[in-house]
Amino acid sequence: MPLWLTLIVVGVILALIGVFVPAAQFLIWLGIVILVVSIIMSVITGRRV
Repeated sequence: MPLWLTLIVVGVILALIGVFVPAAQFLIWLGIVILVVSIIMSVITGRRV
């Protein structure tokens, strides 16, 4: 599995945990940051191929 796809999955999981656990608000932001980074990585690697 490519790194960017793994980061997308981890980002979604962290965001969902952050939504369902009110005390884990920072997980939402961490998930969003990971999603943005992974999307940027997928775009960059997509242009190279």
